[in-house]
Amino acid sequence: MPRAAHRSVVRSTVLSAGVLLSALAVAASAAVPATAAGPPRPPAHDGDRGDAHPGAAAAAGADPAEAALIGEEHARAHAGRRRAARDAGGYPQATRTASLAALTDSQARANAAFPAARFGRFAEFFPSPDFGVHLAQLPTGKVLLFSFERVETDPTKETGPTDRIGRTNAGRAFLWDPARGTGARAFKEVRPPTVLMPDGTHSPRPAPFFCAGHAFLPNGMVAVFGGNNGGKGGSGARLSFVFDPWTETWYRNRDMSVGRWYPSVVTGADGRQIIMSGQSERGTGTPTPVVERFPAKRLPVPWRTYDIPLDIASERFGADAPFRNDYPHLFSLRDGMIYGLGRDADQQWLFDPVKETRRDLPRRPADFRGYGSAVPLPAGLRGPDSVLVLGGDPHDPNTYRLSGTGWSTEEPRAFGRTQDDTLILPDATLLTVNGALSTRDYGNGPFNPKADLKYRQTELRGADGRWRLGPAQRLPRGYHSNALVMPDGRVMVTGDELQQIANDPDIRDAMDGSIELYEPAYLHRGPRPALDRAPGGALPHGAAFEVRSSTASAVRRAVLLAPTTVTHAVNTSQRHLELAVTGVRGDTITLRTPATPADAPPGYYMLFLLDGRGVPSTAKWLKLGVR
Repeated sequence: MPRAAHRSVVRSTVLSAGVLLSALAVAASAAVPATAAGPPRPPAHDGDRGDAHPGAAAAAGADPAEAALIGEEHARAHAGRRRAARDAGGYPQATRTASLAALTDSQARANAAFPAARFGRFAEFFPSPDFGVHLAQLPTGKVLLFSFERVETDPTKETGPTDRIGRTNAGRAFLWDPARGTGARAFKEVRPPTVLMPDGTHSPRPAPFFCAGHAFLPNGMVAVFGGNNGGKGGSGARLSFVFDPWTETWYRNRDMSVGRWYPSVVTGADGRQIIMSGQSERGTGTPTPVVERFPAKRLPVPWRTYDIPLDIASERFGADAPFRNDYPHLFSLRDGMIYGLGRDADQQWLFDPVKETRRDLPRRPADFRGYGSAVPLPAGLRGPDSVLVLGGDPHDPNTYRLSGTGWSTEEPRAFGRTQDDTLILPDATLLTVNGALSTRDYGNGPFNPKADLKYRQTELRGADGRWRLGPAQRLPRGYHSNALVMPDGRVMVTGDELQQIANDPDIRDAMDGSIELYEPAYLHRGPRPALDRAPGGALPHGAAFEVRSSTASAVRRAVLLAPTTVTHAVNTSQRHLELAVTGVRGDTITLRTPATPADAPPGYYMLFLLDGRGVPSTAKWLKLGVR
């Protein structure tokens, strides 16, 4: 996408004066750290549970002489790699290698019964430098992955720094560029800013923003809120960041008013984000009822690709959201309201983002739902007006639909599961991947990498609303598993650090994670329609526009699919809309954008053309909304 000759930085201190400053000048004065480029780095944690004194290489486990030669940070990284090699004796490499080989073999045997043209197929499996606890499909075509530095290499133990204090409680982030393939060179580290957390250690480290909440801004940037202060079973951080996909840089904003660990975020029709829930700074078991909005209403919404939120404040929303449990599902539906669907059956609420009020929705038929997925169902030319709630209870295979103010029990899946991820595909069908019995339990007890094979099997929901089992993925993926639809129509599956560590082909290297790619059935039904050209600038709602296709006569549908940003089975960004096809002339197809921002909140969408068999083109990015 063409970039402006300069970039502006949106700051509350300059907006009041109506001034836009140069991004470079402000970034330099604010000392915003640049994002590191280059190949993936080895783990950079110190591996202890106690405090670490800044600059003390010995306290961080590094060799002082090595630190003097190559610097403390790299010395700590080398020390971490050596520790990983030593610690691997408790869970030897041979066990990991044998496990991955067994999963590969059993996947091949199971999937022989599923023809690709009907069920799709899992095509590629490759190492990643990150666990993928958080994912975002960026409008540049790249994928942002972020999580934490591992503190254990034994998958029968807690590998994340949830309860750690000091340097080990650190985050990390990478970009995967599918255009560069699947090797190490296709990944680039985009290290989060260095922060000092209020944990009493005064230990600088990459921001521990894992288990945060996130959503897209209208300019394609990803806003990330919360994280882990460490200790207290996991406590909420007030952190607020934006990742700029255009310059591949992180920017820090003003802290939120409360700490949040496991919050949810959704972007409304006005482009502003609503932030709810999350464990507070007091620790696990203390979810905050405070709702915040970003950016504050007195500040403009970042609309253009060069409007960078930096040092921007959020503000308190007029109504509270006293969810008893964290990570509620949030959706902005076509009535412009925000629907907050809690894990508890009696905590289903409707929020008015203009009046800043909350009112009750009917009790959900099912009782408590844990880490399950929820999807705003496609509704043709209009935005979604109903949500399907799936999973979250291994003993209940039913799905539940909220439509307007009423619930109905819909078609069940083959079995109940938690930690599942359900995606809307370009042809409006649904795909469920991942799943487990419960948190850290795959069917044979917690922290046991051996999994019940059924949780590896996908499920597919057709246009008739019926579910059917599909092919098996290679790794079982439960807690922290994620998936998203890519612009070429494939599905990226990743996440679950325990399973990735348990099946790591080389635990000593820097490639901690793994990614698997699924090709839906529509990619095995013959040639794809072409989408040769689409508008490069922003389009208003309710407007006609033209695209070019060398296969225009074969095109039967045009759809917009919102890109995914997801964590912990919570995906607030999904949206599928049909576009009205108003004319075809030669290779030119005339389409019309969705009518209102409530139908399709402003931002970037993937535009697909589909033929009569439901085969989609490769997508091009379309931006909705102009200011």
